[in-house]
Amino acid sequence: MVFENEMIFVDGGSSDGSFAYLKQKNDCFVIQTQKGRAIQQNQGAKIATADFLYFIHIDTIPPYAFDRTIHQVFDQGYKAGSFRLKFLSSHLSLQLASFASRFNNRFCRGGDQSLFIKKKFFESLKGFNEEYLVCEDGELIDRIYKETLFCVLSKEVKTSARRFESNGVLRLQFHFLIIHLLRNIGKSPSTLHQYYLRFVK
Repeated sequence: MVFENEMIFVDGGSSDGSFAYLKQKNDCFVIQTQKGRAIQQNQGAKIATADFLYFIHIDTIPPYAFDRTIHQVFDQGYKAGSFRLKFLSSHLSLQLASFASRFNNRFCRGGDQSLFIKKKFFESLKGFNEEYLVCEDGELIDRIYKETLFCVLSKEVKTSARRFESNGVLRLQFHFLIIHLLRNIGKSPSTLHQYYLRFVK
């Protein structure tokens, strides 16, 4: 079976020449928005014409035939899900984080694992909450878990560990843990962002 997919790249005001580079490509759509992943992903979803959406960060590599796998999941009746995660690092702490991504629990989910979701369901949830400048993926996934069964696939996406390595793996994991704890006890999006700006590069 052949699937007709569309690739949409949403640039949040980068200055490294990537937007100009992608604009030269004929096999994808490229748009530019203001900075903020929630805003960027919502804008990409808005112009998408397919029945399902697949959100993936630019430094993450999906598994072979990921589109076929996602179609099979939707045929089984699921509305949303993600792949497992594999950090491209031998650091034990990141390997443990990768291992934890196999568990179907909202506390084990994150944006690096990518997210597939039926577009109508995404729209019914009002998309990503643009008040969240950090944890936008986790906030949406929490709402998905409340509404429907979430599918965690056995295949893995591979993602760069560059930001962890540049910040210090344990240091960055600690601060991300604090941010997620703050969100789960009800702290505001602005509080999370202020903490992120203070402690994360």
